[in-house]
Amino acid sequence: MDKVRMGIIGIGNMGSAHAKSIAAGEIPGLVLTAVADRKESRREWAVTQLGEAVQIYKEGEELIASGSCDAVLVATPHYQHPDLVISAFHHGLHALCEKPAGVYTKQVRRMNEEADKYNLVFAVMFNQRTNPVYRRMKELVDNKSLGAIKRVNWIITDWYRTQAYYDSGEWRATWDGEGGGVLLNQCPHNLDLLQWICGLPKEVQAFCHNGKWHNIEVEDDVTAYFTLENGATGVFITTTGDAPGTNRLEITLEKGKLVSENDKLTVYELEVSEREYCFYATEGFKKPEGAYREEEITGDNPQHKGVLKAFTERILYGTPLVADGREGIRGLMLSNAMHLSSWLKKSVTLPIDEDLFLEELNKRRKATVQKEKVKDITFDTSGSYGNRNG
Repeated sequence: MDKVRMGIIGIGNMGSAHAKSIAAGEIPGLVLTAVADRKESRREWAVTQLGEAVQIYKEGEELIASGSCDAVLVATPHYQHPDLVISAFHHGLHALCEKPAGVYTKQVRRMNEEADKYNLVFAVMFNQRTNPVYRRMKELVDNKSLGAIKRVNWIITDWYRTQAYYDSGEWRATWDGEGGGVLLNQCPHNLDLLQWICGLPKEVQAFCHNGKWHNIEVEDDVTAYFTLENGATGVFITTTGDAPGTNRLEITLEKGKLVSENDKLTVYELEVSEREYCFYATEGFKKPEGAYREEEITGDNPQHKGVLKAFTERILYGTPLVADGREGIRGLMLSNAMHLSSWLKKSVTLPIDEDLFLEELNKRRKATVQKEKVKDITFDTSGSYGNRNG
């Protein structure tokens, strides 16, 4: 095999961006051969924009069974991700899943178990792992050059969305259609990066505010407190209601501090570990000496195209993925924990009680208010394809 035939299931905002990128030949070795979408307007778009060589289907299952593809990219509403990925495996197809891996860990765990049965490539679209700032932060934490983590703070409030955004689809911002709000739709990358760099928390207490800034039934404002395995603590704050918002990740360690903001990484390195200094210093107020430096960040930031390229090369040459699909359950576990904590109004430990989470989620799904049918609204992804989320 010298080419991978790709089919995309779901050609909404993200799926169409992927389709255009692949159809334009921007991913070496990857050829777009089919797309599927239940909306007629999107299928009509595919006819005019993707060319006659691309087969068009209404249902993802039709595409999977068609024999027209070697691999599929699943970019549908969240609840459908695991079932379509599993179906792809059953038909001998490699699978790349958009974020999040699913809505609840129980369904994603079943997907991962199926993936283990097949010698097929399985990846998840965690494109922020290609960002050299976050890659460098992970390297500095992993190599212990600044000691162990003491505290983590992430203010990620630059996910601003208008009411028009939420009104753009019947499934958006509903428990039954989307399964959650800012945590499940905008923050899967942040939650993945948090656990990728710092490790998965062992306990979470969260406060999720539903429809605080918009006319929606799911959360659009969240503050969560968490504890890591080593006892370090953290705070995660997010919303889609702040303008202009902030994206600042700060990790305090025994021998310094990392700050990621405005696409830069600043490092403050102490001359000696604070844990040592604290107990031998003879002055009560004097801080240990240290200095700031702006870390030199090298390497490309290919984002979605980097994930697609790595996925293709894994199939063709066996090279590493950006993120194995099985890893999608980790950030989702943290998201589920935040929801469950807020619903129960108490802290929860990880791994969560998956049956209890599903029971609580289903209560909210049953109470979902069906939206009136809405017109398609197209969001311009030109120039921002690398960083855009749902």
